[in-house]
Amino acid sequence: QVQLVESGGGLVQAGGSLRVSCVASGRTFSIYHMAWFRQAPGKEREFVAVITRDDNTRYADSVRGRFTIARDNAKNTVYLQMNSLKPLDTAVYYCSADRSYSGTASNGYPYWGLGTLVTVSS
Repeated sequence: QVQLVESGGGLVQAGGSLRVSCVASGRTFSIYHMAWFRQAPGKEREFVAVITRDDNTRYADSVRGRFTIARDNAKNTVYLQMNSLKPLDTAVYYCSADRSYSGTASNGYPYWGLGTLVTVSS
């Protein structure tokens, strides 16, 4: 089992940048595929980005070219660098982990953090 704790959320102006982080407990972080999802007020949770244990990445169309997912296995941490932020990016950002690749499907990830709020002002 793995526990996930997100951090780094906050308030940023449109066009700005922010990096959120997720630290995982345990000594087997490197075997997990790690993903970021987000949930805006009144909307369903949606896929943002995933990085496999082999460092392959995939992004939602809405963030491709603006967001970058990366992992540091030595620090048990996955990052989401967000650039050119838009008000529509405002959401709670959740980190998730899965030993079997679930891609963009949130219901395939058994482990979740509590989320970190990102607010983008216009």
